[in-house]
Amino acid sequence: MLATEKSVIHIWGQHPLSGEVKISGAKNSALVVMAGALLCSTGCRLQNIPGLVDVDKMCQIIEALGVKIERNGEVLDFDTTGFNCHTPPFELVSKLRAAFFAIGPILARLGVAKVPLPGGCSIGARPVELHVRGLQAMGAHVEIEHGIVNAFVTGSNKRLQGAKIYLDYPSVGATETLMMAATLAEGETILENAAKEPEVVDLANFCIAMGAQIFGAGTDRITIVGVDKLHEADYSIIADRVEAATFLVAGAITNSELSLYPVIPDHLTAAVAKLDQIGAKVVIDAPDRMRVIPTGTLKGTDIETLPYPAFPTDMQAQFMAMLAVSEGSSVITETVFENRLQHVAELKRMGANIRVKGNHAIVEGVPLLSGATVTATDLRASAALVLAGLAAQGKTTIQDLHHLDRGYDCLEAKMRNLGAKIERVRVNAEGEIVYRYADEVVRV
Repeated sequence: MLATEKSVIHIWGQHPLSGEVKISGAKNSALVVMAGALLCSTGCRLQNIPGLVDVDKMCQIIEALGVKIERNGEVLDFDTTGFNCHTPPFELVSKLRAAFFAIGPILARLGVAKVPLPGGCSIGARPVELHVRGLQAMGAHVEIEHGIVNAFVTGSNKRLQGAKIYLDYPSVGATETLMMAATLAEGETILENAAKEPEVVDLANFCIAMGAQIFGAGTDRITIVGVDKLHEADYSIIADRVEAATFLVAGAITNSELSLYPVIPDHLTAAVAKLDQIGAKVVIDAPDRMRVIPTGTLKGTDIETLPYPAFPTDMQAQFMAMLAVSEGSSVITETVFENRLQHVAELKRMGANIRVKGNHAIVEGVPLLSGATVTATDLRASAALVLAGLAAQGKTTIQDLHHLDRGYDCLEAKMRNLGAKIERVRVNAEGEIVYRYADEVVRV
């Protein structure tokens, strides 16, 4: 691609959708379970891994540690027998927040870890103090110098020690990091005020499949009894609840009936409850299949993001797009990330009536959005703009697609299969199309 060229998505709105869509494996499970593969002394197989830019980056980071990875579609095979490097490359880790999770497995396996502070989306500060304090409670010496977290374990066996750890906030990342580290520690570790997210449970189930002793995942108290080593496993990760909820909103905002599979309905309880309040009906057709059914007019409602099982911050932007065309007023309160309302300005370009006051967005529903050229500001904001474009009158052009490709597997192809008029193209500086991509996602 020439420097003067860029990839964009064009959407021609107000086309009804119909049919069924296959939901990919969960991004937030895939990345941390991949890091968890480092705990195995021989190797493992992971299935249902989505095709995402972040997955590609995580593969590069893990391979830089001496691990061999073979990919065949949605299957990743890990050979960890050559894992001997404790310092993942700065240029990769600094671009991927989830890469920091590797500090727990690296420290548990090698007794030393030097991991750069994480990067990723600019949706707010995501400090690592809880990770560090937890590792220190388990006997690690940790210093942060020049943007690098240096951790090591002393003693003849260089093993972490079990500890009782209270998390000041139920951080998903800290819970996962410390749970992985504790699987190979000496003795028992108890995590209090732990995160309850399904992805935490998925990681625990993967570790258990490798021989770990973990109890209470999915509650606020997780107990891990350390073992000497973990063995190989063949594990399939859960379906992506955020992708599933995004497609439920796609059906509601376009007044369309859509069927989704495979899904885990219990993971979508909060999103489904809000859809019901807004005026979209969701039915469970099978244990792994859901359907959204439009019921007419969409109505405003209030939303507050909180840790699971409450309403997820990862669905705030998508619901805002829908509430922008719902009758009445809505108030959205973002409590998880302080900088996760950047998409408001982009939705306003399309005619949305939204005011921001602190961490609150006051949404006054309008009858119709209008197509415009907008810029994706983060991963979930990019999905919200796609949804807004589907409902808008006229043509919407979305720029900065690297955000979208980090978290949605073949989104355009899936939408197009449902009847959306959407395409990804490469344009020159004058906005003229120089290349049309095929159905498969093209990462930028």
